[in-house]
Amino acid sequence: MEEDRPAPPAEPLAGGDLSRLSVAEIETRIGQLKAEIVRLEETLARKKASLDAANAAFKF
Repeated sequence: MEEDRPAPPAEPLAGGDLSRLSVAEIETRIGQLKAEIVRLEETLARKKASLDAANAAFKF
């Protein structure tokens, strides 16, 4: 039954106390944040394209 439980939420990547992180942990976190920025930018571009297409279709 333990495997049915959702994993506990991960520590947020932004806004937390960084003073106890090692250099390697900071570098890892920077990599994760950069990857998340890329993912967000890709999603934003898709949503903008979708919005532009909808606006063009309903422009009278």
